[in-house]
Amino acid sequence: MERLEDLEAFIGVVEQGGLTAAARWLDRSVQSVSRALAALERNLGIQLVERTTRRSTPSEAGLAFYRRIKPAFEEIKEARLEASNSRIEPSGLLRVGAPELFAPIYLMPIIAEFMNRYPRINVELKLTDRFSDFEEENLDLTVRIGELPDSDLKARRLGGLRRVVFGAPGYFEHHGRPQHPNDLDQHACIQRTVDRNPDQWMFQINGRVQPVRVSGPFRANTMTAIYSAVKHELGLGFSPLWQIRHLVDTGQVELVLTPFERPPVPVHVVWPSGRSPLAKTQIFKEYLISRWPQMGLA
Repeated sequence: MERLEDLEAFIGVVEQGGLTAAARWLDRSVQSVSRALAALERNLGIQLVERTTRRSTPSEAGLAFYRRIKPAFEEIKEARLEASNSRIEPSGLLRVGAPELFAPIYLMPIIAEFMNRYPRINVELKLTDRFSDFEEENLDLTVRIGELPDSDLKARRLGGLRRVVFGAPGYFEHHGRPQHPNDLDQHACIQRTVDRNPDQWMFQINGRVQPVRVSGPFRANTMTAIYSAVKHELGLGFSPLWQIRHLVDTGQVELVLTPFERPPVPVHVVWPSGRSPLAKTQIFKEYLISRWPQMGLA
């Protein structure tokens, strides 16, 4: 079983670029760091660091070992800190992943409230629209929009996000309101050209999700352009409700065909199953779950 002190010495040598620099960084003697590194290599049966008189560099096996052991070592250090801390208040760095557009609008207010309530917790937010790799990105938890693929991750459903058809009040004054998805063939519908099937919008009709073909004189490749076109009365748009909530709340657009919406897109908070969540992770997860109903996404 490798000692934590030996692992710490190895990580120090890799990150600081040599035995002397690692010893200075760890406040240990060069001999102590050298012995620890040698003991680790002996236990593993491989050379982790190639040493010369001028420099020490990780071997290919050593670099692979470093990438795997570094996140685990940080978790152990944080767990030790929390276990030895007699105060109840949680502390440490919390790494959170979230969708790029969703997080600044809806997640950041919750993070700000959480950090004010738990000032000894620091938060690092990593934004991406792809499903994050917990091991690669060293995340504690992440918020994911959409169906979850089969995996060994743990998840808790937060809620769902509606997808809606919307238009400007002036457009409806001139062209009327569609009462059924089939009425869309009488309306200008603004398509997003980067979608897989931009000329098909999906609705729930007679208990089944069905495509309805749409068309119109204006198309665009970004939702920002589509929102602007809808406000300028060029046609109807189709979008997740959370992206246009501010337009609905200010009366710039109105929703139609709400009885035919598809089931909401699920949103989950997800965390690794291979380890028990630390106090900071557990507290944030529960805080996020409790605050979700107040986010105004329904």
